Amino acid sequence: MVVLATKCYVAGEARDRALDGMGSLLADALGELAVDYEAGVRRDEFVAVTVEGDDAPAARSLLAEQWGTVTDHFDDGETYTGTLESWDDDGFVLDAGREIEIDTDGLGLGVGSATQIRDRFGLVQHTPLSFVYDADGDHELAESTRDRLYDWQRGDGRVNVNNATRAEVRAAVNRAGHGRDIVTVERQGLLEQSVRCRAGTDPPGLLAAIGGRLPAELKCVVP
Repeated sequence: MVVLATKCYVAGEARDRALDGMGSLLADALGELAVDYEAGVRRDEFVAVTVEGDDAPAARSLLAEQWGTVTDHFDDGETYTGTLESWDDDGFVLDAGREIEIDTDGLGLGVGSATQIRDRFGLVQHTPLSFVYDADGDHELAESTRDRLYDWQRGDGRVNVNNATRAEVRAAVNRAGHGRDIVTVERQGLLEQSVRCRAGTDPPGLLAAIGGRLPAELKCVVP
C-alpha cells in the first residue's frame, strides 16, 4: 500500500465523486502496468492505494513521484510532502502523517507574517507542500515549492480552490460564463485546484463569479 500526500476530506456523494475521480487518475497513470489497484481513505483522510501485481514496485514509485507519499519515518535533510493544515502569524503547520511546524523564516517566501504570506500566495487549506525535514525541528519549505509559488505570482493571476475536484471547478467556471477567461485548471491535490487566468482576467472578479457555485475556500493570486 502507498499513502499519497493528498487528502479526501469530504463525505457522502462528494466523497464518492472524489474517489471515482481518483480511480480515473489511477487508471491513466497505471493502465499500462501489470497491476491491480484500489483507492481508499485512511482515518486521517489521506488517500491510500493498494497495489498488487508484477509491476507493483514501479507503480508505487510512479504514484510517489506524482503525488508524494506519507511516511512514518523521516531522515534529516530529506524532502517530504505534507498538506497545509493550519497557520498563524508565526508559521505554517503541515500534516505529513505527523505535524510539521515551519516558522515564517523557514517558508522563504519574502516579508510579512505567515498569515500574510498565505494570503499573498493564495494558499488554501490542504494544499500539498513539499518541505525539507530537519531533525532539530528547523524545517523549511522545499525549493521546488518556493519556485512553484513564485511562478504563480509571475503569471497572469490565479484562483485557488479546495473542497472540489478538477471537474467540479471546471464546471463552475463554465456555468459562470468564464470558460474563455482561463487557461486551465491545474490539479494541486485531489481536492485542491488552481485556476490559471488568461491575461486581462481579474482574479478577484473570477473568484466572485464562481464562489457561490462551489462550497469551498477560494483565494486569489494577483500578479
